[in-house]
Amino acid sequence: MIQHYPFEVLPLPYLYDSLEPNINMETMFFHHSKHLAAYVDNLNTLLRPYPQFHEWTLERLILENQELPENIRQKVWNNAGGVYNHQLYFAGMSPNPTQLLGKLKDALLLDFGTWESFYETFFQMAVELFGSGNLWLAADERGKLVILPLPNQDTPLPKNLSPVLNLDVWEHAYYLEYQNLRAEYIRNWFGIINWTEAERRYEKALFNNLLCNGRQKQSKPLPKSEDEV
Repeated sequence: MIQHYPFEVLPLPYLYDSLEPNINMETMFFHHSKHLAAYVDNLNTLLRPYPQFHEWTLERLILENQELPENIRQKVWNNAGGVYNHQLYFAGMSPNPTQLLGKLKDALLLDFGTWESFYETFFQMAVELFGSGNLWLAADERGKLVILPLPNQDTPLPKNLSPVLNLDVWEHAYYLEYQNLRAEYIRNWFGIINWTEAERRYEKALFNNLLCNGRQKQSKPLPKSEDEV
């Protein structure tokens, strides 16, 4: 689904209480209907006076942020990132058990050695991420997986990385239920990861990178023939 102005709060693919006991209904309600809604409202307010940007997607607002007027540039960066990150976070969870399978599983084991190694690395980096932000599992242009901590509402997109999974460690994501026990929130989040969605994103990243690399090869000038030398 391609989104542009006016942006909307997309409905969750599950009910507010569906992720209990891992994340309770109150947390999900406020996180989705209040925090995400505020980012959406702020972004629409910022873009309303600028019809030339009304067809821009979230990705374009982030990737081509420097093309925006200076007086709204940073605020659009923050709020477009807030909408983008929250949408991925919510869709990256599921009340129904899913399994890590397919090419994503192969890549994860190739790049981290074992599930335990990946889990411990991701868990520790999430615990240690200072302040507010997201911890990302992302893929580079070769399909290699990396774990990337980013502050505030920054995204992996400007780093030429494709998002696979993100964990929101802003306090509003867990404080109503877990208070200062971020580590417990992280452990329980692992039990509701939507690996099917993560696999879909990884497959999409591989496909997009294949297309991009194919175009780059086609755009290279043909070698000159002997008659032209």
